[in-house]
Amino acid sequence: MKIAIAYDYLIQMGGGERVVQALHKIFPDAPIYTVVYCPDTMSDDFREMDIRTSFVNRLPLSHKKFELYIPLYAFGMEQFDFREYDVVLSVSTMVAKGVVTGPRTCHVSLCFTPMRWAWDLYHNYISELKDARLVRWAFRFFTHYYRIWDIASVSRVNYFIAGSEVASRRIRKHYSRDSDVIYPPVDCGAFKPNGQPPEEFYLVVSRLVYAKRIDVVVDAFAKTNRRLIVIGQGERLPLLRKTATPNIEFLEYQPDEVVHDHYARCKALLFPGEEDFGLTPVEAQACGRPVVAYAAGGSLETVIDGETGVFFHEQTPDALNVALDRFETIEFDPARARCNAERFDFDVFEKQIKSYIEAKHDQFEGDFYG
Repeated sequence: MKIAIAYDYLIQMGGGERVVQALHKIFPDAPIYTVVYCPDTMSDDFREMDIRTSFVNRLPLSHKKFELYIPLYAFGMEQFDFREYDVVLSVSTMVAKGVVTGPRTCHVSLCFTPMRWAWDLYHNYISELKDARLVRWAFRFFTHYYRIWDIASVSRVNYFIAGSEVASRRIRKHYSRDSDVIYPPVDCGAFKPNGQPPEEFYLVVSRLVYAKRIDVVVDAFAKTNRRLIVIGQGERLPLLRKTATPNIEFLEYQPDEVVHDHYARCKALLFPGEEDFGLTPVEAQACGRPVVAYAAGGSLETVIDGETGVFFHEQTPDALNVALDRFETIEFDPARARCNAERFDFDVFEKQIKSYIEAKHDQFEGDFYG
């Protein structure tokens, strides 16, 4: 069975890119098709993969100003030729599920979520652009047509996999399609508790973009003397720096070994966004550390309130500080956090995804040939 992997774009490391890494380990001979690939901002192991890019990758500034070409991403993804493959596995939050495949190619889409900026977060993004009227109307116009394409591309998928129960519900709502849940993997072997008491700092590991709501954390810590370390980069970094106080430190991008070390030493990881799954809470728990998370999305499936972390129920600084006060009254067991994380280990994902691909390919061929 000949397999290809399709992914939206490879521009910076995040949860989706780590899933692509895992799939490459499982299907090492599968080439990876993506609209844009910027090797300078990706993990070194991507340089060893067979990565095939669209024409967008060759356009001026496509790596530094990739957002300029987002209107071309769907078109770029549609130009790939998959006739030689038995299965295309698209990994998508945006355009990868829109690949065009022939009648003999089975298309399985691991859909983390329908495009959130076009659907459930659409009005949040509009409100963020309230002082830029022209940009706001351009965004509305562009998003309208991307929704039309998004719905049209749903019919190109034979089988949907959702990365969580909440993602499955979103797929049902926006696409009117059923999906099977397979949780994204965390290589628990790469994350180890250090056996030491936690140090006096809280941690954020995230892309610094609006949807991650790191502003809630920064504003909360600006009201206290608690120490915060933020690892990550993104468009919101300058604004976050402006509102930060001396107890908040920004380390920007850090290699995996530094991130893992901070996981193991922190008092807790903070996770203020509403994600469909969220790998970093599981990674922190694999290091034996608890999580303080917004009570929505995938966190409800990966964090156990009072046992491996605590929840806060409003995305506000005050609600987060109340949760931190509660957190500091609870004694957490690192072994319990580690055990919870192992439910999402790479070995579990590998068995599930292999079995699923084989079963759906057989079902597809049976339906095709009668």
